[in-house]
Amino acid sequence: MSTTKWTIDNMHSEIGFKVKHMMISNVSGNFTQFSGSAETEGTDFSQGSFHFSADIDSINTGVADRDGHLKSDDFFNAEKYPQLTFKSTGVKLNDDSLKIVGDMTIRDITKQIELDAELSDVVVDPYGQTKVGLSINGKIKRSEFGLKWSAITEAGSIVVSDDIKLNCEIQFVQQA
Repeated sequence: MSTTKWTIDNMHSEIGFKVKHMMISNVSGNFTQFSGSAETEGTDFSQGSFHFSADIDSINTGVADRDGHLKSDDFFNAEKYPQLTFKSTGVKLNDDSLKIVGDMTIRDITKQIELDAELSDVVVDPYGQTKVGLSINGKIKRSEFGLKWSAITEAGSIVVSDDIKLNCEIQFVQQA
């Protein structure tokens, strides 16, 4: 079987995250500039490899001051570490879902993480492009990647949780 190459269709993909704020509610954000690819045996994503990067400077939570703080050295330090990356090291198929294991790098700190992915059917769109979708979820601890800024309210609540939920909707386009 031959190797099939795929690239992320940025117009139909979202790279998002959620974090608990003040232990009350989740604040959502996303990265608006990212790229990624996959290589599979035919259309078998259980035999795939995945590569991804996001530009830290493109972080968007809908609040400019908060985005600026996230880009600062308290969190990502976008100036010194302009990208976060993920490279898969293994994939396991479980019915229609995948467990993608790989190395996430943030601030030059690399940790192995596991992502759960639901795979759509491979389809040909009205323009003749072969596409597939992945709904990806996971969780990381920001402190493990050097995102250690922390504050406690007067009432003793943590301002920003250590747990970050990752939620991505990816549409891949097969390359000719």
